[in-house]
Amino acid sequence: MSFFQFNAAAAMLIFLIILGYFSHNNSIIISAAVLLLMQQTPLERHIPWLEKYGLHIGITVLTIGVLSPLVSGKIKLDGIGSLLFNWKMILAIVVGIFVAWLGGRGVTLMSAHPSIITGLLIGTIAGVAFFKGVPVGPLIAAGMLSLILSRFN
Repeated sequence: MSFFQFNAAAAMLIFLIILGYFSHNNSIIISAAVLLLMQQTPLERHIPWLEKYGLHIGITVLTIGVLSPLVSGKIKLDGIGSLLFNWKMILAIVVGIFVAWLGGRGVTLMSAHPSIITGLLIGTIAGVAFFKGVPVGPLIAAGMLSLILSRFN
């Protein structure tokens, strides 16, 4: 095996690293660099495991990060009852439900059509780089895309 196997996947990962650098998206840089390193070493045999469980592990880590303010005390639970009847809280709950549903559609779409993931990542990175966006949405973007695509099927 040569030191570096140049193929389409390696080229795409390098492209994502470059896009991540210019858009200041460390998550993309780290993710693409780890996968490139894995692809180019004997660690390649673990990529199917990551493919199978990586999304679920990532969602779990994200959920831990979102819930941590409860444990740290930044969110007080003693007044939560009165907040539940606030119109902003009710709207936040409805939007949260909608976004979770979109994310579920996104997982389904990305599982059924993995080639779409690259476009979603490039779009997310472009949104960060050129429109001052925040890189939180490939799953939600996939969910929105699935809604759009379902109108054409």
